[in-house]
Amino acid sequence: MERAELVELLSPEGLDLLDSLPAWTGREDVVKTVADLRRRGHSPGLVAAVLTQSRLRARARAKFGEFADRMLFTEPGLEQATRLRVAALHAGRYARAGLRHVADLGCGIGGDALAFAAMDLEVTAADADEVTAAIAAFNLTPFPHAQVLHSAAEEVPLGGIDAAWLDPARRTTAGGTTKRIADAADYSPSLDFAFGLAERMPVGVKLGPGTDRDLVPAGTEAQWVSVDGDVVELAVWTGPLARPGVGRAALVIRGDAAHELVAPADSEDAPVGPLGDYLYEPDGAVIRARLIGDLARANGGWMLSEGIAYLTADREFDSPFARGFRVIERLPADERHLRQALHSRGVGTLEIKKRGVDVDPAALRTRLKLKGDTAATVVLTREEGRHVALLVERL
Repeated sequence: MERAELVELLSPEGLDLLDSLPAWTGREDVVKTVADLRRRGHSPGLVAAVLTQSRLRARARAKFGEFADRMLFTEPGLEQATRLRVAALHAGRYARAGLRHVADLGCGIGGDALAFAAMDLEVTAADADEVTAAIAAFNLTPFPHAQVLHSAAEEVPLGGIDAAWLDPARRTTAGGTTKRIADAADYSPSLDFAFGLAERMPVGVKLGPGTDRDLVPAGTEAQWVSVDGDVVELAVWTGPLARPGVGRAALVIRGDAAHELVAPADSEDAPVGPLGDYLYEPDGAVIRARLIGDLARANGGWMLSEGIAYLTADREFDSPFARGFRVIERLPADERHLRQALHSRGVGTLEIKKRGVDVDPAALRTRLKLKGDTAATVVLTREEGRHVALLVERL
């Protein structure tokens, strides 16, 4: 979004027009809508701005719920913004540690700052991009104890501030295209700056869940978070924000329930053994946190093959940290015989799950030429190093 476009959007006319639009559904006749708004005398820039915001608000409901309908967004800001449920957990850490004034350095559109402010913490938020900072200021308007600065994170005065939260920019936008930054050294602010602050104050740093683990400083708590099966972040906590004795954590949020698996460090993998009656797929947060071994031992399971994140067991167990499958049958692992086996069972709809095998499930599904009225799930993986195809059903 350009500065001039934002100025139009933040005018009383712009905000009234935005709030007057019906909720975006994706089925709109955009050409007709633009023509109608132009006939009513609205400028092309304002029309484009309000329609963009209407579309972004619709997308943002997945992260912010009904609050999205009173917020403004940028495309990259929404992509990187923390889900409100997760941001509330971040804020809770600072509140429980007795930290009353938090600097949100690189605040983006203000998602985490909103959660801090809603928990009655004083917030000094800052973003280096002028438009993004202005949008964050708009979103934080309901909270008089929150201020937003147009400033680089490195230049924010930290006198009187108790702790910091950083969500380094991991995307760049050029020519209307947003790209992920591959090298952590190019994050803004840098990880050296982010973790360097830990020498001055308690710090929390949000990173992508696939961040190189070697970048996580020793002596910190690394917490991977998944929401409804999607691993959304790695949060690194220092000082009193880190829990004593916790070096690795997997927080699994499904619906309104949250469960956590913690350990002092990476857990040792469980022994490898033959396929049992049940197969288990650990949640992505558990896999990222390398706590699969602890999960297996806690439930009487073992690894199906070395280095592959499937567990197996002879008994059924229920865990929020894994999805379970009953093993119905072994099928031929080679493609030709697998096709014949599925045809003989009348399988026309097939879910293909895979780990440790080089196969494109969509392409394989096409080659199998499925016909029939039966739906099935097949797992392609390795058992003690050997390729296997397993017909399973979800527990």
